[in-house]
Amino acid sequence: MRGAGALLAVGALFTTSACGSGSGSKDTSHKPAGRVNLTFWGWAPGYDKSVAMFNASHPDIHVTFQKTAGGSAGGYSKMLNAVKAGNAPCLAQVGYETLPSFAAAGALQDVGRYANKSRDQYVDWTWKSVSVADQVYGIPLDTGPEAMFYRADVLKKFKQPVPTTWEEFAKVAKAVHKADPSVEMATPPGDGYDVAGLTWQAGGKWFGTEGSKWQVNIDSPESRKVAAYWQDLLDAKVLKTTPALDAKWMADADKGKVVAHIGAVWINTFLSQNLKGSAGKWAVAPLPQWAKGDKAAANNGGSSTAVLKGCKNQEEAVEFADWFSRSKGSVENLIKNTGIYPASKDGLALPAVNAPSKFFGGQKIFDVFKEAAADTDNTWQWGPTMAQVEADFTDGMKKAIAGDASVTDALTTTQDKTIEAMKAQGLNVSKG
Repeated sequence: MRGAGALLAVGALFTTSACGSGSGSKDTSHKPAGRVNLTFWGWAPGYDKSVAMFNASHPDIHVTFQKTAGGSAGGYSKMLNAVKAGNAPCLAQVGYETLPSFAAAGALQDVGRYANKSRDQYVDWTWKSVSVADQVYGIPLDTGPEAMFYRADVLKKFKQPVPTTWEEFAKVAKAVHKADPSVEMATPPGDGYDVAGLTWQAGGKWFGTEGSKWQVNIDSPESRKVAAYWQDLLDAKVLKTTPALDAKWMADADKGKVVAHIGAVWINTFLSQNLKGSAGKWAVAPLPQWAKGDKAAANNGGSSTAVLKGCKNQEEAVEFADWFSRSKGSVENLIKNTGIYPASKDGLALPAVNAPSKFFGGQKIFDVFKEAAADTDNTWQWGPTMAQVEADFTDGMKKAIAGDASVTDALTTTQDKTIEAMKAQGLNVSKG
């Protein structure tokens, strides 16, 4: 459920090792005589229920879902190690932001010959997110349009407006904390993807390409604008420094001690499934804007069901992945239990996407995300070393939140380490 972006022409920029992914175009798949057994690695809640539906309706294909740690928490490392060892599963949950890294590592199977027939069934840019050049590595599942989740009752209690600009957000943060020091507006961005989403909304782009060269622009003016904003709130000590969505954060949010959370659509299930005491008191609003009246949005999350290198049953793997993303029963389950915003056109037309939510006071929250998805610049492009970027950024943000460095320091350090890591892979790269 992480990341999204366009990947046009990126394949030409990968090194010789990246071209290994192209070997997947050689069809090693075959029509087996008996039932096909596939293994699917992922971590999102609710996946197992859709897999059970598939198995009940497809006697010739059986999928075993095995839950892993989250991608950046070890799941991706496990997948890459399994590919290297030659014992990887056929299918894996891979975020759009990480798919270029997997392609560069030669860890994906080109399944375009089976997948392309479904291409028109998906939102165009999501198909680009599972493709590198003319190779297709899986099926899109969802996107991650961002919005602001907030406690409507707490804002009303403190007679504060729902912020529509970042300036108002800061004023409300300082006002509620001054009125009650036990109440904090939100947590600062905790990792690279949080900062990426905010930079995305501010009009920046972390990665680009020119000819055969990668451009890295993590330490950009737009990123620095975002960094300075959150540094100001950190320095004012009006933010909650407990990691967002952890047990303590959840307990405090349920008590009204946290006013808002900036996040992607899939956060809605984390809140509704864990904050029973504050059900009905939450609401969703568009992201605050840098300039009043603007409608800039961003994306944080979005994933594919990717086919890993070495899969011997590619056709059946694609058949499952396509069903997983488009079947009415599967998508309704994933909306309810995983919190996805569908990538398939059929999924976006389901009544579940327009249903009111009891947890959010009867609000049709997907209306907000639908608008955000439409207002998101879909030319954002992820780089080929996102695992490194995320690790370095998370480390930098921990230091910034602890007061041992600044948010801007995290930008500079991550940019330098990213260029270094890409050069170490033999990539042609420069600062953007």
